[in-house]
Amino acid sequence: MKYLIVIEPTATGYSASVPDVPGCIATGDTRDEVEREMKGAIAFHLDGLKAEGMGIPDPSSSSSYVEIPE
Repeated sequence: MKYLIVIEPTATGYSASVPDVPGCIATGDTRDEVEREMKGAIAFHLDGLKAEGMGIPDPSSSSSYVEIPE
């Protein structure tokens, strides 16, 4: 499965979240680190959902950019 992650800069590095997996977040000093951390966080979160007998959310989010004239 492939989930969209949203990465945002912070005062100390980066944070990331997953729109399709509420409550799943990660942080890191660099973009590469937060992406690695998020991969582990998603796997951990999904394992927890499975252990609790809950359904795994299907990836459904997408992204796009819109250009605004200056």
